[in-house]
Amino acid sequence: MSTGLRTARTARSWSQERLVREIEQYARRHVTDVASTGSLRVYVSEWENGKRAISDRYATILRRLLGITDTELRSSPPKTISTPATADGYDELLNRIDAAGSVSESVVKTFNDQTELLRTMDRQMGSAGLVDQMQGHLAALEDTLNFAVLPTARRPVALALAGASTLAAWQAIDSGAIERAWRHYELAKRAARDAEAPMYLAHAMAEQAYVLCAAGRPALGVELVRDAQRTLADAGSPRLRAWLHATEAELCAHAGMPDDCRRALEAAEAIIPATPEDRDPDMLSIFLNASHLTRWRGNVLALLGDDEALTSLYGALEVMDSTFIRAQAGLYSDLAQAHLARAEYDEANSHLRQARLLANRTGSVRYRRRIEQLSARL
Repeated sequence: MSTGLRTARTARSWSQERLVREIEQYARRHVTDVASTGSLRVYVSEWENGKRAISDRYATILRRLLGITDTELRSSPPKTISTPATADGYDELLNRIDAAGSVSESVVKTFNDQTELLRTMDRQMGSAGLVDQMQGHLAALEDTLNFAVLPTARRPVALALAGASTLAAWQAIDSGAIERAWRHYELAKRAARDAEAPMYLAHAMAEQAYVLCAAGRPALGVELVRDAQRTLADAGSPRLRAWLHATEAELCAHAGMPDDCRRALEAAEAIIPATPEDRDPDMLSIFLNASHLTRWRGNVLALLGDDEALTSLYGALEVMDSTFIRAQAGLYSDLAQAHLARAEYDEANSHLRQARLLANRTGSVRYRRRIEQLSARL
């Protein structure tokens, strides 16, 4: 039985009929052949009930549509063909060690460039269609690190792996794959420790707190963020420290800690750099400037039901980068929540419609769930 297919389908609130339509639309966009509508209906039912194995061709389509890995899609991992070891494995081992030891700066730059490309595609189009690419990217990085012996070879690869793993984890959160997200964050933390990089470690720890929040343990998430701040101490850039305070504020809002929440917001606003640049040169995963923080402040105040949320959110809407598609879905969701707190249902409904369009465009399970929760209050 393919419980993974059923779980991913229901996470998107798709019926089996909707999944059939999505498969057909994918086939038309990519000029590929699939079975007839009637046959696809039978296939989907049989896949989910264990009466038919998912072929590799359909598995590729389903992974891209649903944003899941092959292991998550199938009831058991696909079988692999093992190859016999030669010379008791020592020759192969030494070849791998030699190859990892000779990784040049240009190769590491290629790894980081690929992470950046995946980050840009995720920001503009969503993560659902990137699962295979991201899994392959992480596997290549982890494989290189596993066979790098000396610190001079390990550290740059470990840094690249830490950055890529946190991106993969955030994409997994957005796809509703919480266990995968947790494992990616654990990989990111191990890589950051290997690289002796407290900024990367603190970032991974704080983002991992969102998994705890989504699982219903926001107070534990607050403690994890604060532990990340202690881990960083004064070693991080002002932008990263502001990001950590803003993360703490958001988690405190979810945990019902309004006073702590406001103190954390004030701390973030006190140290955010005044320049318009949003990218942290020391931590490329961080996008944060005063405008972004204004939007974040509105999000947090909306969670608290504070009337000041609307001022921050509408101000952020005016300067929002149009390429941050998923972030726009979040901003419109925040506006809807703020208007709901004021019983302004027409305005809330208007923003929810816009949020739903953008969330559907990126395939964001995380925002779709939030939109459904807010819609239930109308």
